[in-house]
Amino acid sequence: MQGQNQQQAYDRGITIFSPDGRLYQVEYAREAVKRGTASIGVRTPEGVVIAVDKRIRSPLMERDSVEKIHKADDHIGIASAGHVADARQLIDFARRRAQVNELRYGEPIAVETLTKEVTDYIQQYTQVGGARPFGVALIIAGIANGVPKLYETDPSGTPYEWKALAVGADRSDIRDYLEANYDDDLSLDDGVRLALEALESVSEDGLEPEGIGIATISVETEQFHEHDLAEREAYLEEFELLASEDEDDEENE
Repeated sequence: MQGQNQQQAYDRGITIFSPDGRLYQVEYAREAVKRGTASIGVRTPEGVVIAVDKRIRSPLMERDSVEKIHKADDHIGIASAGHVADARQLIDFARRRAQVNELRYGEPIAVETLTKEVTDYIQQYTQVGGARPFGVALIIAGIANGVPKLYETDPSGTPYEWKALAVGADRSDIRDYLEANYDDDLSLDDGVRLALEALESVSEDGLEPEGIGIATISVETEQFHEHDLAEREAYLEEFELLASEDEDDEENE
């Protein structure tokens, strides 16, 4: 019983390490990330791709209100998985930092610099009493001096750089798919295909254009572009990933 009480003490204190060196609240924040729908990032020589699962809980909900892809600056996009409110706070912080950098130095902020500023901010919430960690992981993608960059932020405040990654639900399965199919010489369209195929690999009913989000930042333009419904549908048709109408009809009967 005494051991259980000690466990609860470490469990509740964000500023207290357990005897085996763990911060339980940070680990719980990672579990919160796993409850969010999947977000995927793919880096190619031609640019970076973000794809997200925008499944909704009710047909009464407006799909446009589900925001998982965000523009942080003209050359940087962010996708999230986990608590939506926490993601919004971090994305607002990232946007402010990008604007401050532009005003102060007269140049766009580097992707790595922005990522580290965001993770420094996240890390503060792992060692301050009376606060809790952010229950969200971000994918930060952009172009820096003509070089594509792709980063992940963790609830512990640690930045990771990736060639391709997934956060949120089914992360392990999606990562296995990406590891098996990623190639260093992918074109930007190939990157979109890989991201969508990875999403489809864990989907039971196929993909619908209304239920996904896609954004790209190409090396050529260095401009964030979020693809609209028609573009998403065209991608799914081209890659033969569109959910069949027969399955939809059977579900509605």
